[in-house]
Amino acid sequence: MNVLFHYAAGPELAARLATIPGLNISVCAEDDDPRLMRLLPETDVLWHVLRPCSAAMIAAATQLRLIQKIGVGVNTIDLEAAKARAIPVCNLPGANARAVAELTLALMLATLRRLPRFDTALRGGVWSDPVMQDGLGELGGRTVGLVGYGAIPRLLAPVLTALGCRIVYTARSPKSEAQGERRSLHELLAESDLVSLHVPLTPETEKMINRAALAKMRPGAVLINTARGGLVDQAALTEALQSGRLAAAGLDVFAEEPPAPGDSLLSLPNVVITPHIGWLTTGTFDRSFALAAENCRRIAARIEPLHRVA
Repeated sequence: MNVLFHYAAGPELAARLATIPGLNISVCAEDDDPRLMRLLPETDVLWHVLRPCSAAMIAAATQLRLIQKIGVGVNTIDLEAAKARAIPVCNLPGANARAVAELTLALMLATLRRLPRFDTALRGGVWSDPVMQDGLGELGGRTVGLVGYGAIPRLLAPVLTALGCRIVYTARSPKSEAQGERRSLHELLAESDLVSLHVPLTPETEKMINRAALAKMRPGAVLINTARGGLVDQAALTEALQSGRLAAAGLDVFAEEPPAPGDSLLSLPNVVITPHIGWLTTGTFDRSFALAAENCRRIAARIEPLHRVA
């Protein structure tokens, strides 16, 4: 079975892919369109990561039998085009939850302690800067608002609680296992010192953190987004950070990926940024490839694949 892994792979990842039995896996970097178009006609299964899987791609893959998301969100896949060809679309819920939860915690700590700014200053020869030292924060004693309570918040909430945080969360229904108290989004925004986003990007959630929502947040609050960039009105967020309405933001995702070089968010000193690598660990790959390979086996055996979403 021919599998196309549509993501760049370094030597370690390429070697890991080569050890998966029973599959002929071709690697194609997301920016290598000529190679992509050469490989698609012979592709049985597409392992999709981040670059949008368009209707044109699906049309070019004439023998495609499965689109397997390496991750959770399928908003970057043309589901209607897949449905028209009766091509199953599957995701991997929970496979990257631990990795994303850990990066979320790291961004919380990095924003409160201004780690990138201290790192840059020290590399430039500055040992002590009183201005940067003012207002450094701790997580302990703070209220953290988790927007959504899926696999990632379930891992994150106990850690935050152990560090001395108070937890509030939003969810469509109460979660009996949840640590913390359920709130409406507006209540959570007004109550939280840090707001962390953990919901999928849908028409209902697009730009849910807009100017009105940002205005409801506590002055000096911190926004963390390791979910999807489209959840946030990026222009409104930039204004809130520039004005000091928000103290900081920790962002792993952006409305446009990669962001334009001139994007003002990239130059703000109170923003900690990473290039959508919250999911990207060897543990995530191990869990993801095991499930993705099982779905390839199921497709070959004409068995319903796991975690089908469309």
